[in-house]
Parts: sequence; C-alpha cells; structure tokens
Amino acid sequence: MIGAGIFALTGQVAELAGEWFALAFLAAAVVSGFSAYSYVKLANAYPSAGGIAMFLEKAYGKSMMTGATALLMYFSMVINESLVARTFGTYTLQLFDISEANYLVPALGVALLSFAFLVNILGNRAVQSLSFVLAFLKIGGIAVFAVAGLWVSGLTFQSVSLDPADTTLTGFLGAVALAVLAYKGFTTITNSGEEIDDPHRNVGRAIIISILICVVIYLLVSLAVGGNLSIEEIVRARDYSLAEASKPAFGRYGLWFTVWFAIVATVSGVIASVFAVSRMLAMLTEMKLVPHSHFGMPGDIQKHTLVYTIVAAMFLTVFFDLGRIASLGAIFYIVMDIAVHWGILRRLRKDIDASAIVLGAAIAFDLIVLGALLIVKAQSDVLVIYASLIGITLIFAGERLFLRRLN
Repeated sequence: MIGAGIFALTGQVAELAGEWFALAFLAAAVVSGFSAYSYVKLANAYPSAGGIAMFLEKAYGKSMMTGATALLMYFSMVINESLVARTFGTYTLQLFDISEANYLVPALGVALLSFAFLVNILGNRAVQSLSFVLAFLKIGGIAVFAVAGLWVSGLTFQSVSLDPADTTLTGFLGAVALAVLAYKGFTTITNSGEEIDDPHRNVGRAIIISILICVVIYLLVSLAVGGNLSIEEIVRARDYSLAEASKPAFGRYGLWFTVWFAIVATVSGVIASVFAVSRMLAMLTEMKLVPHSHFGMPGDIQKHTLVYTIVAAMFLTVFFDLGRIASLGAIFYIVMDIAVHWGILRRLRKDIDASAIVLGAAIAFDLIVLGALLIVKAQSDVLVIYASLIGITLIFAGERLFLRRLN
C-alpha cells in the first residue's frame, strides 16, 4: 500500500487542498475505512484468490456488471502501477544532477515494470519473500523521515492550517478523491484468501491493520512536509515533494535517504500490485468473463495475464503524466467501489450480516468525492473526464458484446 500514494500524491493533493492537504489524507482514510467495511465482510464470508472478481460474481452473478466492474478494478490497478513506475523514475532522477528529460522518467518506469515482471515470473514465494523484506524497509524509512522532519521543523507546520485562506470545499474533496488512491492497495489483500491461515478471519484483520498503519504514516509525513515547505514549494515540486522537503531538514544526505526509500517503496509496491492484478485477471478468464488469447506464449493463464498487465502498465507509463494517471485511477476505482457496495446492499447484505447504514454511508462518501473530483477536472483538465467516460463506455460495451457472443 505504501508506494506511489504518499510519494507521488502529496504534491497533487496539496495543489487541490492547500493548507488542508494533511487533513485530506486523514479524510481519505475515513472514506477508505467505510469502503473497507464491505471488503472485510466479503473476505470473511468468501475468502479466495479471486478477491474482488469473486465478490462481484457473488453480488451480480456471471453478468456484464460483474465483468465490467471487475475490469474497472483491473484497469485502476494497472493505472496505479504506471503511477508507481513514473514515481520511481521521478525520484530516482533526484539522485543525479541532471534535468528531468522527458524520456528518462518513463524509461526508468518501464525498467521497473520489467524487473517486476521477472520477479513475478519466479513465482509466489519470490514475490512474498521480497515484498516482506521491502515492506519493513519502506515503513521504517518513511517513519524515520517523518519523525525527523517534524523534529527539525520545530513542529511549526507552516503549510498546514485549520483555517486556510484559499482552499475551497470542492478542491478539498477532489484532493480526498486522489488521496484515496494512497489507501486503495488494501483491496489487493482480498486476493490472499488461498495463501494465508484462517482466511475467514485474517484477511479482514490484515485490511484493517494496513489502513491503520498507513493513516499514521501518511499523517506524519504530511505534517513533516508541511513543516519544511510552503504550499507553493510543495506544489512546485509536485511529483517529488518528499525529496524536496528533505533538503531543508537534512541537506543533500537527507535527499539521498528519502530517494532511496522512495525507490524501495515503489519497487515493492509495483511487484505486489502486478502479482495481485494478474491473479485477478486470470480468475476473470477462468470464470469466462473476459476474452483470452495465448498469442503463442507458453505457460499457464496467469503467466499470460502477467504479460498483458505489464504491457498495459508500460503503455500508460510512457504516454501519460502523473496527474492524469492519478485522476483516471481514482475515477475508475471509485466507480467500481460504488458497484461493490451497491451489490452488497441489494443482494448480499443479509448473507454476510452487513449494515445498511454503513453501506449507504460508503456509497455517499464515494459519490461526494467523485463528484468533487469531476468538477475540479472539468475546470482544469477536462481531457481526464473524456478519457474516463470513453474508457468506462468501452469496458461495459466490450463486456456486453463478449458475453453475447459467448452465449
């Protein structure tokens, strides 16, 4: 979960939320917490390797709604992988005294995705072992950065205020929608139902614990950044604001420290995400909800879906910038999230003993932050909205056509 979310999104969230940017990460945790309620309930009742694909099938059957919304989740995760990859490139370049040439960031991102592909080819055990080690390194490193940054800043929080001058409610809510991406990695935990002991209990616990760890770290990091940079400086740095915030606190050595842990976080994040999303697409293929072609490749279906995932992520890494990637990912994810809550509310609520009030609140929060994000993008980058609408339309239309031909 801790990868591009905090490294890439801090500047974008600050740009929209202004001096409320730390609160935006806290509000996003609340939204994610209500969303997580559905996934915890579903994971406790139906643990499996299929994760969200299986949950949607329980709610909607083998229908267009299941296939299309699962694909929205798939593409939101692929989009997130490209976000992670470009973040890796952006932070890595901070180690060198060179300008950010347009081709270097995507080139480094493609290199990371290639490495993630090689690790995933080695199998589950390699992914598990490497992710386990890197998780402790990145959490420890980011925590050290946050605490030291707060100490050096003297707890001044120059860029954090409960009474900001220029922040609008719409901008704040749009920032919350983007900050939700920093937590949405908890959904990949739902794919672990066949790998862990006592999944009816432990998948849900893992989701809750992960969100709690993330909210503490994100809040500390936001306050540390806000204590060392002005809002203008955070927005100017945008895609590498944590690296910039380390300079007044620690100098050049702090920059190296921050960048190395950004590299660790992004590498581990993309490896784990590729593993989870390729498994989910393989499950959809086996459920005959998406088309599949071997294209002459050897190996099983999951190896093929791994290739598809990496190629799609590389395409996005090369042709989209971080801002648009984040917005597209947020829109796709929130639409899918609403579908999950609605499916439970209409068809599974009694089966999994879920609260209608909590489900309704989760849907309401999603609609509010999604609406705010669309308003903000309509004013600043309407192309994101067009791309989202075209993408969603193509996914639903393609799924409908595939199922008609199959039947």
